[in-house]
Formats: sequence, structure tokens, C-alpha cells
Amino acid sequence: MRPRLRAPEVMGHNVHLTASDGHRLSAYLAEPSDKPRGAIVVLQEIFGVTRHIRAMADQYAAAGFLSIAPALFDRVERDVDVPYTDAATGRAYMRALNDGETMADIQAAIDRTAVAGKVGVVGYCWGGTLAYLAAARSNIGAAVAYYGGAIDGYTGEKPHAPVMFHFGEKDAHIPRSAVERIQAAYPDGVYYWYAAEHGFNCTDRASFDPNSAKLALHRSLEFLHRHIG
Repeated sequence: MRPRLRAPEVMGHNVHLTASDGHRLSAYLAEPSDKPRGAIVVLQEIFGVTRHIRAMADQYAAAGFLSIAPALFDRVERDVDVPYTDAATGRAYMRALNDGETMADIQAAIDRTAVAGKVGVVGYCWGGTLAYLAAARSNIGAAVAYYGGAIDGYTGEKPHAPVMFHFGEKDAHIPRSAVERIQAAYPDGVYYWYAAEHGFNCTDRASFDPNSAKLALHRSLEFLHRHIG
């Protein structure tokens, strides 16, 4: 049976985190109305902690998880919110960071929400790749990667937590051959394909596909409920 998803009843608020190297970053924290069943770290696309990313944190809070979306571009510039039509600017912010810094910021978000119990990570686009890395490098309960475009470059790192993957069959940014390499390196993953384009989960993208987004969310919740709580 698919879990029933309540409409979001709470709005999140901004908090601050401190990474292991002393860097201080902001994050959007959304708390469930009842005792949390676990925690979810929501990882951004290359566009920042946008309205969409905040909405995803609210959505997971509505499903009973303490949810947090760390502002991973704060090391370069604070309050970044890039239009979805300007991918070049988003890529420039991403390239100004290194994996070690970014993973330290993600770990700070994991540590902040671990009070709620097991922690899962859900990421979109760049965040999908980071979700895979979190499953390989951090102590988390599960990860969900939506159209992570660079995951096939990290297949030498094996996840220690179960990972679910969502890919669009019409995704011009991620060839099927890249996904096949991921599957070959990590056959234990849970893989789903959708008749949709890259970014199909985001209501603010032209590629938004509501049917695919709804199905992917239900599958993600079932997976997270099973492994997180």
C-alpha cells in the first residue's frame, strides 16, 4: 500500500549550521507537526535552495520527517537562487566548490537532524549525485537520487546505504549508457525510469511532468519509510 501523503501543514524556517572546518552555512528546516519518524536532508540542484527545494523539504515534513535543505553554495555566495533558465550560472557556482567542502556541509545537515532518528538523503540533479556520494561516504539510512547527472563518474565508490534512482527516458543530459554503467557497478540499487525529461519533478521547470513526479514521490516515500522509519 502506498503511504498517504498529507498536504503540507507547516512552513519551514532558516537555521544555521557549522561544518567540520568551521564554515557556517544557512539551511531551510521544515518540522513535522507530530513527532518525527526520522530525518531527510534535501539536496539542491545547481540553482540553489530554490522555491522547489524548499517545497520538497515541506513535502517530506508533511510525510512525518524532520527535513533540512542546506545551502551548499554559501561557500561561494550566500542566498543564491538562480533562475532555471540560467544553467550556466548554476554550473559556475557548482564548479567553484570541491567534493570535500560540499560533503562537509551535507554532514553538518545530517548531524543537525540526527536527533530525529535515522537520516535519509534525497537529492535532485546535482543533488542526486551528492545523494549517491552521501550513501557512500556518510552514515545514513538511505538515499534517493533524482536524475543525478554525474553519478557514473563516482561508481568506484560503493554505497553503504540502500539507494533508489529516478531517471527520465527523455533526459537529454543523462544518456542511458551512463545509467547502465551505474547499474553495472551497483546492481543492488533500485532503479526507475519515467517517460519524462530531465528535471521532471520540478514544478518551476518547463520539463515538469506531474504524473512522473507523483509516482516518483510515492516510490521514494515507500522506500524511505522502509529504511528510515
